Amino acid sequence: MDKEKMDKEFEKLWNETPLSHSESEKEASWEQFQSKTFAAKKPKFKVWRYAVAAAVIIFVLIGTGIYFNGSPLQDDIYLTSNTVENTTSIIKTVALPDSSRVELSPNSKIVYANNFETNRKIIVEGEAYFKVTKDKKHPFQVFCNETTTTVLGTSFTVQENAQKGVTVSLYEGSVQMNVKDQDKKWILKPGEKFIYGNNTAEVAEFNRFTDFENEKLSIVSDYIKTNYGYTMTIPEEYSNQRITIRINKKEDLKTIVQLISEMYNLKFEINDEVKQITFR
Repeated sequence: MDKEKMDKEFEKLWNETPLSHSESEKEASWEQFQSKTFAAKKPKFKVWRYAVAAAVIIFVLIGTGIYFNGSPLQDDIYLTSNTVENTTSIIKTVALPDSSRVELSPNSKIVYANNFETNRKIIVEGEAYFKVTKDKKHPFQVFCNETTTTVLGTSFTVQENAQKGVTVSLYEGSVQMNVKDQDKKWILKPGEKFIYGNNTAEVAEFNRFTDFENEKLSIVSDYIKTNYGYTMTIPEEYSNQRITIRINKKEDLKTIVQLISEMYNLKFEINDEVKQITFR
């Protein structure tokens, strides 16, 4: 209320109250004047206070939106995550919360959510081999540069190339490939690899097997040492035994060991602490 209106209101109230009124009546008149004059000022403070609160909420949401949109996982971005980096010179095996397994190559890194069992999305930098546990309700997706690998099967490698390209090689099962801002999808079969770089994509075949044709068993032992890091000990009388076998290059080590044991009727023991396989 401006000064002119305030003066008129004051004069009106004053004229309505004779000088013969008691002190209590005068006090009541003054309170009436105050209520009429200053009542409108209170809401102004409340409106301003709520406006500030709204501004804070909007700011927080905008900040969150920027964080979400900046993520390769888009609206499925996680606020807390786990990062595993291999700074060694040998392959590092990582067990994921859903029982899937990752063989992380040197100078490579993966990032995945704390709630990975229900949010099976993972970012790869470098090279990693995945052995995925099947879960139809929760798709397994791997993000590398502009590509997304959706797992429909179990066993594949993802390799980030120096020129920011990506190669996905499928050993078992099936995977679907997508590229950012492209509607086309590529479904890979075992023995196929997806190559993406310089905004072009192609699918090619590769040999996913290693063949041993009438080789000494010791040659297979050398292969296991080179590719899995385990030393294989066999009875001396078997060292010159010959073997013909085809091995998936990313086959689980225990599967290979069981196959050898059945072929030669041997028992075996695997010591993971010292990376030793002993046949008896």
